Amino acid sequence: MRKAVSHSVPTPPNFSDTYTVKGTLYIPYAEIREPFYAWYDLKLGSSRIDYYGGMVKTYQLSKLGEFGSSLKVAPVTTEKVQNLDSCLQVNGSSEHRIEPQTILPDLTGFKYLGEEPVNGLTCEKWRLVDTKGTKVNKYTMWIRYKKSSKIQGVKVPIPVRYEMKGYNSLLGSHYDHYYLEYEWYSVDTPSADVFKVADNLTCTSFPGPGVSHIYTFNPMKEFIHNYDDHMESAFDQFQKRHNRDYADELEHAKRKESFRQNLRFIHSKNRAGLGFQLGVNHLADRTDLELKALRGKQYSGGYNGGGPFPYTNPRSVVDNLPSNLDWRLYGAVTPVKDQSVCGSCWSFGTTGTIEGAYFLKYGHQVRLSQQALIDCSWGYGNNGCDGGEDFRSYQWMLKHGGIPLEDEYGGYLGQDGYCHIDNVTLTAKITGYVNVTPGDADALKVAVAKHGPISVAIDASLKTFSFYSNGIYYDPECGNKPEQLDHAVLLVGYGTINDSPYWLVKNSWSNYWGNDGYILMSPKDNNCGVETDATYVTM
Repeated sequence: MRKAVSHSVPTPPNFSDTYTVKGTLYIPYAEIREPFYAWYDLKLGSSRIDYYGGMVKTYQLSKLGEFGSSLKVAPVTTEKVQNLDSCLQVNGSSEHRIEPQTILPDLTGFKYLGEEPVNGLTCEKWRLVDTKGTKVNKYTMWIRYKKSSKIQGVKVPIPVRYEMKGYNSLLGSHYDHYYLEYEWYSVDTPSADVFKVADNLTCTSFPGPGVSHIYTFNPMKEFIHNYDDHMESAFDQFQKRHNRDYADELEHAKRKESFRQNLRFIHSKNRAGLGFQLGVNHLADRTDLELKALRGKQYSGGYNGGGPFPYTNPRSVVDNLPSNLDWRLYGAVTPVKDQSVCGSCWSFGTTGTIEGAYFLKYGHQVRLSQQALIDCSWGYGNNGCDGGEDFRSYQWMLKHGGIPLEDEYGGYLGQDGYCHIDNVTLTAKITGYVNVTPGDADALKVAVAKHGPISVAIDASLKTFSFYSNGIYYDPECGNKPEQLDHAVLLVGYGTINDSPYWLVKNSWSNYWGNDGYILMSPKDNNCGVETDATYVTM
């Protein structure tokens, strides 16, 4: 009689209680590639994770205080200092006890799937499938081994890659995907000094409310321990603040997943020490396609019919201008509006510069109708809510003798409407429009100082712009060529903060966006093209 053959089931390996690891976190849906460096010592009760080459350092110290503490060392900019390394501290509580943060997953419950090559290495493949309602989440770990230098015959598991893919049957798609590539790993016990903050730093609490900072201090908790309580809480707050009431369960699920990826993007970029901050605003549940619809600046190319800039040597004029200028303080700028889901930014840039010119000539403020331009300037090449250009609006005004006041024409609709200018009085008659010398920061400064708010076109395609909150905005990926400019805004001034210059720009995405609807944009390298396509009108 043949004996039955016993097949043992492989047991998932346990990672060391002490290690140092270097790698990169990838979140494709959020467009994130975030390098990290981590140290972990369970016996000491300490961990440290650095992001973006040490730009931000985070510490989780379970033995510091009764419930532990999280520390964060990051560059902080205020009205008095710029990029000053500072230590910020959040203490744990009975509800949120702080423990050392491993950057390696617990493989309990993972099933062995055999061997597979990863990055040219033969690795064991382990997977855990977790089903919750309509979601099926697959967590996969790839591991290789090397001989222990301390214990003969023992092989040490080395992490290679950890990946999560989430499928939602309600959405009918993969709603989430992220993975960590472990590029270097050592089980040697880290020096205790690694977990100490520099002697010249004193840790203080946040200047503002600090409850939610517990999870921003420790972002890896979401990706290693599948923790998303913070996301649920943030999404709930977002819905309440912006009165979001979605049509059905499907719409709710779609918006929630868009919010998840945008929230990750916001927190990741804030860890990168960009010199400006991002924040959750009313656009945080929008898809990339919906964000694109807000950018309605067309590109025609060629001469637009405007007059030449009248200053041949603007550098000589700049020296006599004020060092800071804000036309809002004089009454030349009307309140921020929300263009809604209509790609009508071009109409707001147009009316903004005309309102400014009117104020400079007549001494009082008027509110002109963007809706009239949306409804009535199709014959000059504008496309209503599907985009337009300021010079086409100027040409329409020159033909018709002005533009209606908002009170007379009717409020902004956020959609294409019927043109009814025959029933209202046209005002703010212009005599022409001028093209500011392209790419010349001095010329633009002279233009806004001498002629009031200026209509400018920018590249607003980056998510860093969509979720801008405060600080001087500079993103090296932002374009400045004419064909890259996809959004029209209003330049209302300039200035400096901590010796860093900025353009003061008014947007049309409501007061919930940016700094009460405004953004400070760096003039460095003509970032985002503020100086590329600027115009103003004459009266």
